[in-house]
Amino acid sequence: MLRGALRLLPPQLRGRELALSRRARPLSSGSGTAGREEKPSSFLGTKWKDTAETVIIGGGCIGVSLAYHLAKAGMKDVILLEKSELTAGSTWHAAGLTTYFHPGINLKKIHYYSIKLYEKLEEETGQAVGFHQPGSIRIASTPTRVDEFKYQMTRAGWHPAEQYLIGPERIQELFPILNMEKVLAGLYNPGDGHIDPYSLTMALAAGARKYGALLNYPVQVTNLSPRSDGTWEVETPHGIIRTNRIVNTAGFWAREIGTMIGLHHPLIPVHHQYVVTSTIPEVKALKTELPVLRDLEGSYYLRQERDGLLFGPYESQEKMKLQESWVTNGVPPGFGKELFESDLDRIMDHIEAAMAMVPVLKQADIINTVAGPITYSPDILPMVGPHQGVRNYWVAIGFGYGIIHAGGVGKYLSDWILGGEPPFDLIEVDPNRYGKWSTTQYTATKARESYGFNNIVGYPKEERFAGRPTERVSGLYEVLKSKCSMGFHAGWEQPHWFYKPGDEIGYKPSFRRTNWFEPVGREYKQVMEKVGVIDLTPFGKFIVKGNDSVKLLDHLFANVIPKVGATNISHMLTPRGQVCAELTVSHLSPGEFLLVTGSGSELHDLRWIEEEALKGGYNVEIKNITDEMGVLGIAGPFARKVLQKLTIEDLSDSAFKFLQSRHIKLSDIAATAIRISYTGELGWELYHRKEDSAALYNVIMEAGQEEGIDDFGTYALNALRLEKAFRAWGAEMNCDTNPLEAGLDYFIKLNKPADFIGKQALKQIKEKGLKRRLVYLTLETANVDPEGNESVWHNGRVVGNTTSGNYSYSTQQSLAFAYVPTELSKVGQKLEVELLGKNYSAAIVEEPLVLTEQTRTRLQKKGGSAKV
Repeated sequence: MLRGALRLLPPQLRGRELALSRRARPLSSGSGTAGREEKPSSFLGTKWKDTAETVIIGGGCIGVSLAYHLAKAGMKDVILLEKSELTAGSTWHAAGLTTYFHPGINLKKIHYYSIKLYEKLEEETGQAVGFHQPGSIRIASTPTRVDEFKYQMTRAGWHPAEQYLIGPERIQELFPILNMEKVLAGLYNPGDGHIDPYSLTMALAAGARKYGALLNYPVQVTNLSPRSDGTWEVETPHGIIRTNRIVNTAGFWAREIGTMIGLHHPLIPVHHQYVVTSTIPEVKALKTELPVLRDLEGSYYLRQERDGLLFGPYESQEKMKLQESWVTNGVPPGFGKELFESDLDRIMDHIEAAMAMVPVLKQADIINTVAGPITYSPDILPMVGPHQGVRNYWVAIGFGYGIIHAGGVGKYLSDWILGGEPPFDLIEVDPNRYGKWSTTQYTATKARESYGFNNIVGYPKEERFAGRPTERVSGLYEVLKSKCSMGFHAGWEQPHWFYKPGDEIGYKPSFRRTNWFEPVGREYKQVMEKVGVIDLTPFGKFIVKGNDSVKLLDHLFANVIPKVGATNISHMLTPRGQVCAELTVSHLSPGEFLLVTGSGSELHDLRWIEEEALKGGYNVEIKNITDEMGVLGIAGPFARKVLQKLTIEDLSDSAFKFLQSRHIKLSDIAATAIRISYTGELGWELYHRKEDSAALYNVIMEAGQEEGIDDFGTYALNALRLEKAFRAWGAEMNCDTNPLEAGLDYFIKLNKPADFIGKQALKQIKEKGLKRRLVYLTLETANVDPEGNESVWHNGRVVGNTTSGNYSYSTQQSLAFAYVPTELSKVGQKLEVELLGKNYSAAIVEEPLVLTEQTRTRLQKKGGSAKV
């Protein structure tokens, strides 16, 4: 077996010195100062300023990249403060892997920008960066993993980075020392590789200084004080700096920076280990550098390091180690470029898997073991952007893969800070996706799961169960939890689909139709033919009231403000005319509004509303009531009949019209009833005290026995909304789309007097004409349905992408929304949609597939026919 793997390294070969010596001998042979140990410059030896436009706290690759990008873009007075020296923390000991691949759609853009920047950084700054691009191969050794690669390939076609699904023969050519016995396929990215993290950071630092940024270290931030005008005082031993904004890029010190202002960032350091071997003759004999190998079943990465190999595993959640004491007691003073004690016993399973896949490892000697802290968030994704509840406080923290993210995140944040809105949508890394429910215990449990699941198969509709439920459960959780398959939504548990006798219960992930397919069809039929009830408590819910409430909302929303007792769908746009959010707006009483958004958008939208209210000096009160209020949805042809049994209010069509709202009592339980339903069927949303949820649910279910009432979940809701061609924020619309191309014209009132945010930009967009449009597709498939983000093909080339998709239970075919060029957007246009490696014929059809209840009723009154 791997020589030396079972014997512990002597103490003198552990730790900081050896790791630094490896960094001091980068693979590249370029000139410059790559790998040279930069002495910490004294604060006294650098220029000191007591005012700044932006203060960045933390001198790892993320912080230095942001300083570089802000200064390069022209921002004056950018100051970075580092408590010890640049790269201290996680940066200096990172393995330095770079890849174009990411399962998320928009994070691919971050990876792409980073690699393109790193390719030219040496030429720009004169600093060698030790960048190698031998490519990378992800290995599939099971049929399920091959399906995953096909699933990922269909999401790569509409991105610029090269990515290929390759067979065993090509894999053997690229990686000749691989044991091909179990290899079925590979996912190959030719431009991938690795970079020396220390040299990269020094090159970014050189660029930042070149463009005018000040990098001051060692300077510790001792306190942060917000001022009434939104600016900050940053206290240090050397004086106070007044700044317009703070950006926390402090790595595993980020929690301590957040604590200074009362924020508890859900972060925890993980012990990550990798080993470096001595020269291996078979590696030395190779004429070209090996591509980076990722053996997903063995859960490790392996790359060439000089004439040896570097091997890094991701241990199981049972074996991996967290540095929990740092969360409770803080990072030890003075910790910077130190490492943890290695523990080879913990990674022996992975070593054995690597030796089976790359047999030359069996005779290799370990010359270095690195075990260092990497900061993880609960879901392994970083937190990037402005923080809700604190003015002008930004974060770029929680990076499990900071090297590949550094360039793109620096650019992304710089563009956002300077432009006032994000350059593209990255809500998956919004720091505001977490709330007070993200406790330390939850963070630790989820980080352990995320680390252990690093290379797990990534299924559509993925659920992960560690740390659940959080404190954030609806009043119905105990009633429903044994009856359904629950999904996780911003801390909440929400039913996806419900069990009946004979169903295969539980979470059974698949790339094809699985155990939920028939039950969801049953729930779909329940809502279309009878009446169903759904728990919608996870909705984000805000009350906005005050003298200027109408004025504020008129400024925020592109739609008109509804009259008292009325509700509408309204969109907040960015200054560039993109869709920032979609909310339901109900005018409850004069000057008092209930705003409702999706669960994943709660603090994202609240931050925007609060920021605009402060910026404009509006006299309003904004209250987040998400955790206080429960929501039940009731929908279907018998919805009115059931509710009418419980109230003296007249619920007839003439007395309680569509998009009206009012306070009612249902069996003596107070509720705000809004006649609206995302199903497109007759229905109401019932907003009530969360502690009344179970009682309200019980009386409704009891009242509906005669009508055959039953539960339905979010999977059926999605099928119903897609058939009605209802758009969803985060899919058909987001900060990457404008409302005109998304087909939201009906909700956008360009002629309303108020100069709402994005109005002028939208007028210009309309004048110039659209380059793409959202279209509605039907397609014939075989046991697989579109999910969203699949490539759309025409005449042998990719022309667009789907945004969401599902099976139509009424017409028994697949359907999807997709963006395509305007010249290909007419009804009847034939296209193809790629699913699991096969292109399926698709056609643009007139939307919707199924008319809404309101439209059917209107047509019937006119004597017309209503399609269902």
